[in-house]
Amino acid sequence: MTRLLLVCLSLAAQSTEDAKRWLEQPLLDPKQPQLEVQVYTASRVPPVSIPASAVEWDRYATRLRRDMLDRIVFRGEAARWRTAARKVEWLDTQPGQGYRLRRLRFEAVPGLWIPALLYEPEQLEGKVPVVLNVNGHERTGISTPYIQVRCINLARRGMLAFNAEWLGRGQFTSEDYSHARMPQIDLTGASGLAVFYLLMERSLDVLLSHENADPNRVAVTGLSGGGWQTTFISSLDTRVKLSVPVAGHSSFVTRAQWPELDLGDSEQTPSDMATVADYLHLTAITAPRPLMLINNAKDNCCFRADYAMGPLLQTARQVYALHGAHDKLRYYINHGNGHNYDQDSREELYRLLGDEFLGGRGEYKEISADAEVRTADQLRIPLPENNATFHSLALALSRDLPRAGEPTREQLAALLRAPQLGVDAREVKRDAGVIWWRLRMGGAWTVPAVEIGPRSAGRTVLLFGDAGRKNLATEAARLAGQGSRVIAFDTFYFGESKIATRDYLFALLVAALGERPLGLQASQIAAVARWAGQPVTLEAHGRRLSLAALAAAALEPKAIAAAHLHGSMRSLREILDENLTVDKHPELFCFGLLEQFDIPQIALLASSVSFSE
Repeated sequence: MTRLLLVCLSLAAQSTEDAKRWLEQPLLDPKQPQLEVQVYTASRVPPVSIPASAVEWDRYATRLRRDMLDRIVFRGEAARWRTAARKVEWLDTQPGQGYRLRRLRFEAVPGLWIPALLYEPEQLEGKVPVVLNVNGHERTGISTPYIQVRCINLARRGMLAFNAEWLGRGQFTSEDYSHARMPQIDLTGASGLAVFYLLMERSLDVLLSHENADPNRVAVTGLSGGGWQTTFISSLDTRVKLSVPVAGHSSFVTRAQWPELDLGDSEQTPSDMATVADYLHLTAITAPRPLMLINNAKDNCCFRADYAMGPLLQTARQVYALHGAHDKLRYYINHGNGHNYDQDSREELYRLLGDEFLGGRGEYKEISADAEVRTADQLRIPLPENNATFHSLALALSRDLPRAGEPTREQLAALLRAPQLGVDAREVKRDAGVIWWRLRMGGAWTVPAVEIGPRSAGRTVLLFGDAGRKNLATEAARLAGQGSRVIAFDTFYFGESKIATRDYLFALLVAALGERPLGLQASQIAAVARWAGQPVTLEAHGRRLSLAALAAAALEPKAIAAAHLHGSMRSLREILDENLTVDKHPELFCFGLLEQFDIPQIALLASSVSFSE
């Protein structure tokens, strides 16, 4: 008996070792998943169509602004935030040389207070130009020295300069303000992007409420994330009359082509944005208002001048030409080191403001203000202890979700934007009952798969997991030992299909194009199930692909007879309870999923689902 037991154990060990060897054999070129997602995303960005007249373009621009605001920025509860009562509290005033500094705080959305500074000219009479200075990813926020210097210079030149803290920076360095938590709001069916947009819109409201603010001379400028904000608010809010974005945006096509430099985070790549507009469109609809693009020749972060600026200018020039406003479009290339808004770039800002707002008058050389720079403690503005965060807003929105009712398979498919993928199976090799496949799906994706066991087996199991197929040898050997035909594969984003460079940012870009990473994963699983030729059982390992497996089982109940989920979440609320982030779990943040479904509701649509730890 002991000898028989040892023989059985030895055979099992050999079987597991064989399975490990089979599953570890590479089937894709190391660069293939990266290149496929680059081509897929770049080829789906909507082009800009230039009409024959300025009148037609203006009509189009009006419609585009409306669609961006209604369909992208202010979805769900975010629409109510926009119309909510707003509060502003002015604090103390600090003297300066030729200007004064006023500290204040205001609500961007109910419960979320924003610290801000207003730099006023010392002598202030009549209506004067105003400049909204929006911050980017500078960790020090409103206390960043060059931002203070720029605002002081604007005030000394007779303008009102407003500077608000940006979420995730300065006084908002708490993890709950991390941009990777913004999609927690998206999960509930409200737009997390609205928080960023309302911060900008409310800043303009406060600035233009000043008795000396001239509504006909309103400018916006900022670097990096501030450059993104500049483009976003300038294109969608026509109260802005002059725009100077600095190294803050490029076309989604450009981003796909330069992933190590350009892909933007959650607010810069919001779900579904490209179903309405690309950044080429947003840049162009600034016309005919004065616009100057500034980019850096030696940028070590993003949006480098040599590749980012050209496509933006090429499109915008055509629209400015329609309006006979060639002279209103400018650009400047900074040759300093790194990602910067250096003095020469700031002087280009002063020059443009002088030309457009001051009748060409004024000195454009920067006035020394280093001695006037204040510390973070000097500028710190007290905020409520329970100030809202992305996380607290998402928790509040999720309180009564999912909504009552019996959601349908059609609703789930619509939420997941799940495509019906055909499979072109290409055999790589076969050996001793094992076949290695490249499954070409939808003419765009290649899924690597290993088939173990005969097609005549009475049961077919699809095996996959968060750690990739190569780490599922024990499970593959166990299932094959039970007489099952096993197909182990790697879906989009996992295992051998993992994207090599900045993977989660590509997941965001897929969602920005109107699709969903979760829907793509579920569709690939469903496609393998249909290709297998008989109703299959899913064996999913890990909380992320367990959700994709559950979705696939719900969408394809005829091809998927059962789903066994190992390590699955039992509720989507775990995403919020654990305060998860999109950079670590991108497919979990499917826009609006929790609004209509939780895991029990999805499971009801499947033929059979079981959960195990």
